Amino acid sequence: MSTKQRIAVALGVFVLLGALAFLGWSYETKRAAPGPAAGAVTVDVTSPGDSGPGTLREALFIAAAAKGQANVVIRTKTITLQAGLPPLVNAHGVRIVAAQPGAEIDARALTAGPVLDVVGDNTSIEGVALRNCSGTAILLRAAHFHLQSSAVESCDVGVDVMDNASDVLLEHNRFASDRIGVRFGAPSRNTVVVGNSFLQDKDAGLWAVRGSADGRADTITVRDNHFSANGSGVVTGNVSLLVERNEVASSRDAAIHLIGGGAVIRGNQIRGGATMGIVAEYAGEAVIDGNELEQFATYAIMVRGSPNALVRGNRIHSCGYGMALVLGDPRKPITVVGNTIIEPKFDGIDVMGDSPILRHNQVLRPHNLALHVLDYPLGGENVTARPFLEGNNFRANALQTAEDLQMGDRQMSAAVQPATQRQ
Repeated sequence: MSTKQRIAVALGVFVLLGALAFLGWSYETKRAAPGPAAGAVTVDVTSPGDSGPGTLREALFIAAAAKGQANVVIRTKTITLQAGLPPLVNAHGVRIVAAQPGAEIDARALTAGPVLDVVGDNTSIEGVALRNCSGTAILLRAAHFHLQSSAVESCDVGVDVMDNASDVLLEHNRFASDRIGVRFGAPSRNTVVVGNSFLQDKDAGLWAVRGSADGRADTITVRDNHFSANGSGVVTGNVSLLVERNEVASSRDAAIHLIGGGAVIRGNQIRGGATMGIVAEYAGEAVIDGNELEQFATYAIMVRGSPNALVRGNRIHSCGYGMALVLGDPRKPITVVGNTIIEPKFDGIDVMGDSPILRHNQVLRPHNLALHVLDYPLGGENVTARPFLEGNNFRANALQTAEDLQMGDRQMSAAVQPATQRQ
């Protein structure tokens, strides 16, 4: 074989190997390329009626039977229900989305049961408005649920989260004129409530209450929400909650009410209530930290019977009173440190039957007493109030003195003597 022939053969083999490599790469690329999941379906809702072809009811039956993820696209502006809908049970996931944001589901004809009963995992709802429910708008009994850019209005409960639900994300929704906007019956793992508006909800915007603590460490995060003109913004009892960077305004009752342990209230702006700002009752180890409170008729912060609670770095101004510390356990005292109270209409800090630790707090321009210490009558006896004081500024002229810095629980000036000694 000549040299030219050998070169030609070698080139041919090289080209053949290159072609085979390209075909193999092309096959693998096509095999790995994403495509519609097996069994996935998309159903359009085009009818505003309760039943029949093109209705939401028909779409949910199709979604339940699908062997893959089901997408339900609402293309009508209004759906008027006459009876309860089938539950969302597809374990592969159901996505309900409004083609035009604000598509309405009117449930005024329903007399009982939820509007949407979420039983299957991996459900999401986007851009839908649920209105006029005599019961619950969305009953959640599954994991991996996402509610986004939707509205729930004039219902008993907007979203009712059951004990077995987890991995819940509620973001950028509006809950208005409900009795309760969002309700949790227990701690919920990996659950976040963020960027929502709660407006004129009768009892509370968010309600997370359990009869007794169950030892679960799962914390629900509530952040960057806006609460306005509700009964209370947030009510929590025996459920671990992180309430952070929210705005709470014009509540009829306590803006944030803690009952039982497990709550952290941090960095919120709370203002304009007819009663009190933050109330903590029997809230062991609660943390109330870095909040700004203004324009409350009575106390900005009240802590009652809450062992080892921490009240730190809060800023309070233009309220009837600054703080009340009531009937704490002297063996597990409340620590109140680094708070600033400006121009209360009456007292800055009232200590009633409690022995808290007060360090480096300021009460500026009080209209009555900076610190008022009172024994508390209980069961025919007086519970002694004896706070430990260190480095506080309890002077009306806002000047901190050496006497303040050195004052401890063995030495109280006339400004902090119990009322019975100031007659």
